[in-house]
Order: sequence, then structure tokens, then C-alpha cells
Amino acid sequence: MNTARLRSKSVLLPTIAAVAALGIGGVVWASAANADDLQGSQRDRVGAAATQAVGGGKVVKAETSDDQDTTGEAYEVEVRKADGTEVDVSLDKDLSVLGQEADDRDEVKDNDSNDSDETDDSNDTPDADDRVLGASERSSAEKAALAAVGGGTIVDVDASDDRGEAYEVEVRKADDTEWNVDLDADFQVLHKHIDD
Repeated sequence: MNTARLRSKSVLLPTIAAVAALGIGGVVWASAANADDLQGSQRDRVGAAATQAVGGGKVVKAETSDDQDTTGEAYEVEVRKADGTEVDVSLDKDLSVLGQEADDRDEVKDNDSNDSDETDDSNDTPDADDRVLGASERSSAEKAALAAVGGGTIVDVDASDDRGEAYEVEVRKADDTEWNVDLDADFQVLHKHIDD
């Protein structure tokens, strides 16, 4: 499972929708939910199969796979275990596990601006947002974000690499709007806005 692609879908689709709206000159409100995100009973069934496969946890993201034609993978599920680690689970259409991969938050970003084909890891540095959050940290960030937007379901909690921000939390409300809440190190709300 390509975790970078899984995460980038949340950014790419709303961006395309915004560009399209600008191109036609009108105001268009794009759905906050990714078109591939699973909802309702389908999300529950797929999530249950994934959490059972990893020995329990909470579904962070569940979506249909865009690799169905080539790999037989029908669903991609991100599960957060009780210890705060995350596991990406690939399932086929019958909800059989095709693979599991620990979500490696210790990945490094290549800061080498050289576009050559040579691999040089000497300039690789870890990003602040790659830090794994502890259970207590995650819980405090979730509570602060839910209080800030008046409830909902936590979609994602990450350490922030933006100056002055410590945590970035995504919350989905009952009306399917998604809120981004930025918190400081003391879990105080710095910004909150609807993800468009």
C-alpha cells in the first residue's frame, strides 16, 4: 500500500475541485469528504475486518483502493492501535487481508534540491510532523479539537511542522464537513477552519 498516495488524496482532490471552480468563474462548495472515503455500514464492515487483522484499534481512514485492477486490492484502511502506532491494511473485495504495513512516521523527506538520478541520503532530515504522538498527547489534542468545533469524529491527529503549531487535528462533523484545528503545545486552539 502506498501510504504517501493515501495521504495525498486528502489534499489533491479538494485542490482540483477548487481549481475547477475558479476556472468556471462560479462559487462551488466541494464536499469535504474524499470521494474514495467509505461511509456508513460499508466503512463499518471494512473497518472491522482491518482492526481484527491488526488485533484491535480505531479506524482512522477507510477508502476504496485505486489499485483494484492491478493488485486486486479493494480497500485501504489506516488503523490506530492503542499504543498510538498506525498500521495500513490492504483488503480485497471479500475483506481478506492482502497485506499490513506499519505506518512509518519516522520517514525522512529528501531536502536535496538536486534533480539528478543519484541517491544521496546525506541531506535527509526528519520532519517534525513525522513524530509519533503518545496516547496522552493524542487524547488531549482530540479533546481540544472536538471542543473547538462542537463535537464530531476525529479523522486524523498529527504533529505539526508549522512554526508555532504543535498539533494538527481533522474532525468530521455529522453534516460531513471536515474541520482542521491547529493547536499549540498546551492544546490551545490557534486556528480552526472548514477544510475546503
